Amino acid sequence: MDRSRTIFGNRIDELTYKRALASKKRFIEKYGDDSDEDYKIVIQDNEHIGPMLGVKDMLICDGEGEAFDEKKGLIVGNIRMGFGHYRISMAIASAAHHLGYTPYWMDLNGYPQTTCTKIVSAQNEMYSKGSRLSKNPAFNKLVWEPVNYEGFRALSYNAVDQKNAELMAPVFKNVPKDIPLVATHVWPAQAALHAGMERVVNAIPDNWPMGLHLSEGAIHTIQCRNAYMGYRILNGFKRGHVCNPMPKDSLVYTGHYIDHELVANIEADCKARLKRKSDGKPMRFLLTIGGAGAQKEIFAAMIKYLLPYVSRKEAVLYVNVGDYKNVWEDLKAEIPRMRKYSKEHFDNWEKTKRFCSRALDEDANVIGIHAFYHQNIFEAVYATNLLMRSCDVLVTKPSELAFYPVPKLFIKRVGKHEMWGAIHSAEVGDGTLECRDIPHTLQMIKLFLEEDYILEEMCENIMENNKTGLYDGAYNVVKIAMENR
Repeated sequence: MDRSRTIFGNRIDELTYKRALASKKRFIEKYGDDSDEDYKIVIQDNEHIGPMLGVKDMLICDGEGEAFDEKKGLIVGNIRMGFGHYRISMAIASAAHHLGYTPYWMDLNGYPQTTCTKIVSAQNEMYSKGSRLSKNPAFNKLVWEPVNYEGFRALSYNAVDQKNAELMAPVFKNVPKDIPLVATHVWPAQAALHAGMERVVNAIPDNWPMGLHLSEGAIHTIQCRNAYMGYRILNGFKRGHVCNPMPKDSLVYTGHYIDHELVANIEADCKARLKRKSDGKPMRFLLTIGGAGAQKEIFAAMIKYLLPYVSRKEAVLYVNVGDYKNVWEDLKAEIPRMRKYSKEHFDNWEKTKRFCSRALDEDANVIGIHAFYHQNIFEAVYATNLLMRSCDVLVTKPSELAFYPVPKLFIKRVGKHEMWGAIHSAEVGDGTLECRDIPHTLQMIKLFLEEDYILEEMCENIMENNKTGLYDGAYNVVKIAMENR
């Protein structure tokens, strides 16, 4: 089956198909073709999140490792492209571990000697560059938002991607074909199917339906009901045409992909937030800052605005810069006044975990600004998850974090497809509208600080949403993957 010729019964035009062939040819010329390689898979414990989530790494290297558990094993196929896909992968791994399965971590961007990783790494760099350039209003309006909204929506985009994904299949050569795989980006799903994997679940991250996310042959899962019909009928995926729909059993609504550790503590954490508010304790804001730097000026403005509140012990800041220490250094240089209130928790995972645990204590006296940086990508991403439980408000762009069960303040998006995350969160009542400029962002911070209603309402809504299973998506994805083993 040539997955670039026909997508769910929708014929791809000849010009697009030739473009797909040409794209694959260019990639071969640039990155090589390792189809004849016999990559050996070695399984080892993940020392960073393995103890908490049971994760084991799938490495391509010579050496000894464990055998696959073909009864309880579940592959989490992902790529490192920003933090989002890693974060969703951690949610799937956490749910799998809780349900008694062994999650195997397979990062297609983690095998430098392979054609697969060379392609993914280059695409990642291109996307990061676009994110940085999106700070330019003209580029954002004329290029970045249209590409991320309508460009990725087209079936023609998927056809080209499918042909390129054929070059990623060799990394699966020595993977048992009957082990279930949950992909948190479409490329691992496509590559796995090209390699003959028999049970693939494609956990779609966004709730704006796009052809980019299709991997025919997989079971597609979605986090939001409002995305169902757009995917089912491939709405607008082929301009000027009514598309053949996806088969009913190819698309499943699951709920939000959230880690077990967060879901299991939703009620306790929300009640702790309400108690801190009623007791007049400092409001804790968690700022998650990516490395592209597209929104650094927004975070700088927020920190400047909040400094007087920090000095009066009316606010606390958690600032996680992930694995981008330079972002924190830039902020310190721009806002030298914050140095006197800041404590750096840098590259010491055990200390970070202890801080996060202590902050959950009802009597914890958390004050000032706490900055977190970890060179290791697992620690850099998961630090936000640990900090999330004891924060009162998560400040983030409306991407994958839009679905997490914590009160959220949404800053300006990076890519128009992300706006639907804020819309959905506002509809279910656990986040604000998207604040698309700094004045509106600061207005919302002031409301959080000076009023009780917004935080109280979000916490109550999160607890009610939890009763309906809204945040159970990761469990449901794992159950779908493990059905009929």
